[in-house]
Amino acid sequence: MKVAILSGSVYGTAEEVARHAERLMKEAGFDAWHNPRANLADVQAFAPDAFLAVTSTTGMGELPDNLQPLYFAIRDHLPAWSGLPGGVIALGDSSYGDTFCGGGELVRELYAELGIREVQPMLRLDSSESVTPESDAEPWLAEFMAALQA
Repeated sequence: MKVAILSGSVYGTAEEVARHAERLMKEAGFDAWHNPRANLADVQAFAPDAFLAVTSTTGMGELPDNLQPLYFAIRDHLPAWSGLPGGVIALGDSSYGDTFCGGGELVRELYAELGIREVQPMLRLDSSESVTPESDAEPWLAEFMAALQA
């Protein structure tokens, strides 16, 4: 199964989590692909069977600058990805209250518009509680991979 891993990062943490997810998925036999500077043509050329988005949150609950061009291109073109499975790992800081993991929520809304079905609830990684987000994501990633194989 071909899994496109999309990432948005401000300080690099979400990108590290995405790279770690890519390694774990490849070790598990998935054809995982991650390009933090991907555009819509890159994603479509890969022709994914599933999606994983790993994003931090910036500003007032927005996506990081490096993910916005891809996000808006997908929203503008609405590729035919309806029915494909997906998952979201969101990074944030719970001290920001209502905007905590807002970037992940924006991706979830995009999934809904596209008809991508979330195979499990979004993982919220709180930077005020975790210093090891890569390893903190591993149990969720194991469940995500199992759900993709089911």
